[in-house]
Amino acid sequence: MDQPKLERLLRLMKMLIGNVNYTIEEMAEALETSNRSIYRYLDTFKEVGFVVYKEGNIYKLGTESKYFKDISQLIHFTEEEAYIIAKLLDGLHDNNLLKQNLRKKLASVYNVTSLADCVVKGKNADNINVIIDSIEKRKQVLFHDYASANGAKVNDRLVEPFAFTTNYIQVWCYDTKDHCNKLFKTARIEKAELTNVDWQYGDEHKVGFIDIFRMSSHNRIKIKLELGILSHNLLLEEFPLAEKEIKACGTNKWILETEVCNFVGVTRFVLGLADDITIIEPLELKEHINNFIKKNIL
Repeated sequence: MDQPKLERLLRLMKMLIGNVNYTIEEMAEALETSNRSIYRYLDTFKEVGFVVYKEGNIYKLGTESKYFKDISQLIHFTEEEAYIIAKLLDGLHDNNLLKQNLRKKLASVYNVTSLADCVVKGKNADNINVIIDSIEKRKQVLFHDYASANGAKVNDRLVEPFAFTTNYIQVWCYDTKDHCNKLFKTARIEKAELTNVDWQYGDEHKVGFIDIFRMSSHNRIKIKLELGILSHNLLLEEFPLAEKEIKACGTNKWILETEVCNFVGVTRFVLGLADDITIIEPLELKEHINNFIKKNIL
């Protein structure tokens, strides 16, 4: 089998087991090939023992395939992890053959940013492994005694998990009661119980927006800050993805222009470095921070 075809097969396999749903047309466009070729590749998967499902216009590899679990255990990367790896590769000389090979492999196989189901350790291991299992089997999960940050309520949540954030800190789920996608913190789950109920809302699963401060929602608010040396350096150390949003604007000055989900994350950052940061916009951010100071500090 020629290398371009092999790379397309690997990328197609990754798309079929990932958390994003694709139609034949979308897969063909992403792989720069024809619809007919995609159908041919799907037949190839079936011939070697994979189970291929069609749900409406969406295609997926079935989790009961004897190969599925082995493939889903491969290490893939979140956007933040992939960005750090890319920056590390940038540090190697362009003539370095290892750098070239790594870039080719990352580009051909890991061109999406979903988090892999790798080994989990720590106090949340049992719950996280249950959630990983539910994603593989496309089953609903009951979160017993989930401690919500909103209203400090503790109750059970019946959800359909479909994607983790960095280091399994949070998991994207479709809440079957509220009928919307939400992020749940894994540390707040007392016990995760796998049910026998298949996903009922798979077509509704959609990962929301996560800003550089790792806040999430479906809202986007533009902000603009002027940073000094200290705030610039600490921002990049703590939130690596921010580097894509920063531009130099003079000697030891930088402009951060980005979108945030809310003012929670940026407020925490600004308050810790208030003498090294100037808020340019929006006015609502200044008002929010002033009100926060009056209420919680003064």
